[in-house]
Amino acid sequence: MRLHDFIENSMERILQAWEDFARSVETKQPDLDATGLRNHAEKILRTIAADMRKGQTTREQAEKAQGQGPLNTSETAAQTHALTRLVAGFSLDQMVSEYRALRSSVLSHWLAQEVFEEEHHVRDMIRFNEAIDQALVESIAAYGSALESTRKMLLAVLSHDLRSPLGAVLMAGGLILRQEGLDEKGRELAAQVCTSARRANNMVNDLLDLARCNIGTGIPVQLEPAELNEICRSVIEELRIAFPDARIVLSEQAVIPGLFDPARMAQVFSNLIRNAICHGDPALPIHVKVFDHQGDPCVSVHNWGEVIPPEAMPHLFKPEGRYSSYAAGDRGVSAGLGLGLFIAAEIVASHGGKIQVSSSGEDGTVFEVIMIHASSAP
Repeated sequence: MRLHDFIENSMERILQAWEDFARSVETKQPDLDATGLRNHAEKILRTIAADMRKGQTTREQAEKAQGQGPLNTSETAAQTHALTRLVAGFSLDQMVSEYRALRSSVLSHWLAQEVFEEEHHVRDMIRFNEAIDQALVESIAAYGSALESTRKMLLAVLSHDLRSPLGAVLMAGGLILRQEGLDEKGRELAAQVCTSARRANNMVNDLLDLARCNIGTGIPVQLEPAELNEICRSVIEELRIAFPDARIVLSEQAVIPGLFDPARMAQVFSNLIRNAICHGDPALPIHVKVFDHQGDPCVSVHNWGEVIPPEAMPHLFKPEGRYSSYAAGDRGVSAGLGLGLFIAAEIVASHGGKIQVSSSGEDGTVFEVIMIHASSAP
């Protein structure tokens, strides 16, 4: 019997084997009934049998073998199956195991009743394996896409909703600090609460910015007439108060007016200068320069200290491959060079610019913000 005929004639036996295997998978979700366990299996099998009945050229077979089968314009049963298994709590490995068990079950039952001496046996096995692999690829892609989409949306919702309770904590801490009769210990504890809440709020804001980038909306900027010089001066004054031992030297070689988002650009400069303070040589000054390079507004931050290795450069602005993962224990220059730099680069990109970085023992480390397409203020 041809394998595609066997699949259609033995559908109930194959589906029962699928159900038995799926029932053996342990998940944290409630157990599924027979319908849920068999979900979309029959349609997947009938699609496979129908594919096996069709003629196939040598080129089509080669393309399938390389995972380049025909694309479907509508959602397939294998894709829908992956989504329902994700919701049911199946891991990706468990879902893949279903296909492995299905492959084994169908072939073992079919071969058990065949003499296996006809030429079509080998061809049918090849076609069946190709069809199973195609369904598996569709399921894996759909599962991964849905999981990533869920992760991004969860990050966005969580980051957004955490802002309200953190705001309440900050407000309550501020009110406590202003209360009359508060002793020194109480004032110290209230100040610590406010400091910790601000730090957590900054992290949540970073996560929210990351979520916006993941979802595809990008980091929003509100452009208005502003001057990069003034933004730099303001940030440096704040950091001098926060880090009184740091020596920050500002050199204004040009006045840079334009259309910028002052708060967002301040976030960029604060991140870069903070990194220079935290990871640079504390005995040497940090140089911040505002200048014009061949008509493009530029701001550079230079420090001496531990060199960023060349192999880490491509990962500096990627949250999924942050530099700290390359250093054991997140020590030294590796600590903290991750999400903040990614967000800074995205903010600059929203202004039509880019951030460049160079680092060597001879010249130190320089982060350079180049506003290539910055709009001029009217």
